[in-house]
Amino acid sequence: MGMNKNTVLAWATFIMLVMGFVLIGLGAVRYKDVAGWGFATVGIGFFAIAWVFNALKGRV
Repeated sequence: MGMNKNTVLAWATFIMLVMGFVLIGLGAVRYKDVAGWGFATVGIGFFAIAWVFNALKGRV
């Protein structure tokens, strides 16, 4: 299976989105104190990085 740069970026975007949802879910469900805010913030950061990866597709 040949993976070019766009395929790698697509998989990275998908993985980052999944991890973002997992981290926000952990922050919302598992941790009710201040740690939950940290998990949710990191999850939102993952979304931002996934957005950048998606924007880079076709440009590198």
